[in-house]
Amino acid sequence: MNRNELSAILKENGICGAGGAGFPTYAKLDERVETVILNCAECEPLLKLHRQLLREHAYEILHGLSLIMEAVGAKEGIVAVKRSYTKTTAAVEAHIGSYPNMRLKYLREVYPAGDEVVLIYESTKKVVQPGGLPIDIGVAVFNVETVYNLYMAMEHKQPVTSKLVSVVAEVKEPKTVRVPLGVTVKEVVELAGGVTTPDPVYIMGGPMMGNLVPEYEVITKTSNAIIVLPREHYVVQRKTSSNKINMKRAAAACCQCEQCTNMCPRFLLGHPSHPHLFMRAATCKDVQDPQIFLDTMYCSSCGLCEMYACGQGLSPAKLIAEYKNGLKANGIKPERREAAPIVEDRQIKRVPVERLMKRMCLTHYNIPAPLHEELVECARVKIMMRQHIGAPAKPLVKAGDYVEAGQLIAEPADGLSLPVHASISGKVLEANDKFIMVDKALMDADKKRKGRANG
Repeated sequence: MNRNELSAILKENGICGAGGAGFPTYAKLDERVETVILNCAECEPLLKLHRQLLREHAYEILHGLSLIMEAVGAKEGIVAVKRSYTKTTAAVEAHIGSYPNMRLKYLREVYPAGDEVVLIYESTKKVVQPGGLPIDIGVAVFNVETVYNLYMAMEHKQPVTSKLVSVVAEVKEPKTVRVPLGVTVKEVVELAGGVTTPDPVYIMGGPMMGNLVPEYEVITKTSNAIIVLPREHYVVQRKTSSNKINMKRAAAACCQCEQCTNMCPRFLLGHPSHPHLFMRAATCKDVQDPQIFLDTMYCSSCGLCEMYACGQGLSPAKLIAEYKNGLKANGIKPERREAAPIVEDRQIKRVPVERLMKRMCLTHYNIPAPLHEELVECARVKIMMRQHIGAPAKPLVKAGDYVEAGQLIAEPADGLSLPVHASISGKVLEANDKFIMVDKALMDADKKRKGRANG
C-alpha cells in the first residue's frame, strides 16, 4: 500500500492521535520518515489503556505499524514499552519476530517517558530541534490506540466512533471501558460503579497534564482517562490554585534554587527551557531580556517543576502556561533553535514514577483497572465537531434526521481537518457548527408510533 492510499483511508475514517492534541494521522504520513515509533510509554501515573490494548491486540497493532512503515518507506519500526509492563512486552515479543525491520525498545519507569521529544531520544538517541518537529529528523510517533484504529479501518472499514477510557481513583470498580464518542463523564464514571467520595472532582487525562472538567463534559477521540479525586486532594488543589496568588507567592518565596530547571526533561535534552529564569523575570516584572518570556514556548507542560521539583510548592508550570498561551493567542510561534549539549548527569535527574506518585499522594490509587472492550450502549450522545487539531468538521445532517452508527455526519473542512461519524444510531436533536446531538430513544419511539399507525 502506498502513502496516498493509506492517507485517504485514515482521513476517510476520521483517525487522529488517540490522546494528546489529536493531530490528524493522515498528515503524519511523510516520505521523509525513516523511523516509526509506537508509543506505549503510558506517560502519566494511573493511566492503563495503552498497555492493556497492546497486550490484547499485539498482532493487530504490530500489523498496523508495519502498514505505516510500508506506506512511508520507513527503514525501521520501534515499539517503545516500559519494561515493567511484563505481560505487554511478552505479547509483543510473541509477534515482533515476524517483522524483521521492527525492534522492541524497553523504557525505564520514569516520568515523562511518553513525552515525544524524550521518547524519540530514548529510542533513537536523536534530539528534536527546539521549535522543530520529529519529521525534521526523520521520525514519526504514533500511540497504541491510534495504530489499532488504523488497523480496524484497514481490515474492517470501521471509522472512529468509540473510545477506550480508563476510569480510576475514587470509584468503586476501576476499569477501562469502551464507550461511544459523545457520552458524558458522569455516564462513564457510573460504569465504574460510581464515585466513592462525597465531593468528587474529575480530571480528564493524567494527573500531571490533565484538565479539570465538569461531569457533563463529553468524551472525544483524545480522551484517555477520567481520574476522580476528592476536592481536597493535593493534585486538585494545585490545579485549582489562582495564578494571581501563585505569582505573589513566587515573588515572596522563589529562592532561585534552580531545581525546576535542573529537573526539566526538555532542559536536560538541551532545549532552552529555564523555569527559574522565568520565575525571576516574571515576579520582578523584568523585561530587559524578552527571550526569557519567549522561551516559555519550549515548555512541554509536563508539570514536573511544580508537582515535584519545587521545594517551596510554587507553580512555575501554571504561570508559564499562562504566558505561553498568551503568546500563541497573539500568533507568536517558537523559533527553531539549535539544541544545547545534553546535560551530562541527565540519567540521574530523571524522576521515577513510583516516587512521583508518592509525592502526589496517588500510590494507593495505582491498582488494576481491567479492560472491558465490549462497546457500552447509551441513549444520547453529543458529538463534537472539533476533536482534533485543525479546522472543525462541518455537519451534513440536520435536526430531525435519522442516522445509523458509523454513518458520516460531518465532513472535513478545508485544510487540516477530519470527518465525524455517528457513534450511535438515533434521531438528530440538534446539529450546529460545534456539535451534533443524537438520541436513540427518540428514534425508537418514532418507529413505534409509525408501526402502530401502519398497523
